[in-house]
Amino acid sequence: MTRYPSIDPREMEYYERFSALWWDEDGPFWLLHRLNGLRVGYIRDQLLSLWPAADTRLPLRGLNILDLGCGGGILSEAMAALGATVTGADIVAKNIECARIHAHDTGSSVRYQVASAEILAGRGDLYDVVLNMEVVEHVAELPIFLDACVRLVKPGGTMVVATVNRTLLSWLAVIVGAEYLLRWLPKGTHRWSKFPTDVELENLLHDRGLVVFDRSGVTVNPITKRFRLSSFLGINYMLAARKPAT
Repeated sequence: MTRYPSIDPREMEYYERFSALWWDEDGPFWLLHRLNGLRVGYIRDQLLSLWPAADTRLPLRGLNILDLGCGGGILSEAMAALGATVTGADIVAKNIECARIHAHDTGSSVRYQVASAEILAGRGDLYDVVLNMEVVEHVAELPIFLDACVRLVKPGGTMVVATVNRTLLSWLAVIVGAEYLLRWLPKGTHRWSKFPTDVELENLLHDRGLVVFDRSGVTVNPITKRFRLSSFLGINYMLAARKPAT
C-alpha cells in the first residue's frame, strides 16, 4: 500500500503481530470485546437521536456506516447486526483477512477493504456515519487524518470518535496500570504523547466544520472489568459530532 502521511509504520507492525487473534475473547483484544457492548450502545443511541428507528428490530437500517481502523471487525459486525450497511476499512491487510473470514463464518453482511482514510476520501466515498473508535491515537498526523475523515461524512452525517485523553491520570491508568501492572494490554499498545485531549480533538473537529453534540467519558472497574459511561472525560472518552446539512 502507498504510504500516506497519517499512516504510522510502527503501528502497522504492531497490529500485524496480533492480526490472527482479534476474535479470541481471552487474547490481546479481550478489552475491546468487553468494551464493545458499551460503545455499540452509545453509538446506537446517538444515531437514533438523529435518525429515529422505523424498525425497532433493526434500528440502524438505512444508515451507511464506515468503520475506520476496523481491525478484525468486532465493532463492524455489531453495527451490521443492528441493520446498518457497514463497510470496514483497515490499512493492515492481515486484519482485513481475519475480518473477512469471521464475517463469512458468521454470515455477517459487512464489506471489508484494505484502505486508508485518504484512499477512501480520494475516491469520493461518502457515508452517513464514520466511526473512529480507538483509532485516532494510533495515526501519525492527526490533522491530516481528520481532514480525510471529515470528507467521508455526508452533509448532515455524523462522526463518532473514541480515544484516550492525554492526562496524568490516563498515563497512570492506561500505560502504567493496564499495560505494565495489570497486563491487560500488551506493552507498547499505546504512546501517551499521541493521545489527544478532549479539547484538542473537539477543536480539530470544529475547525473542519463538525459540531460536537455529545461527549461522554468511559470508566472501567478494575475488579469486575466492566465498563460504564461517565461524565468524567479524563481517561477514555467518546465524542459524537455532526456535519451541517448545508
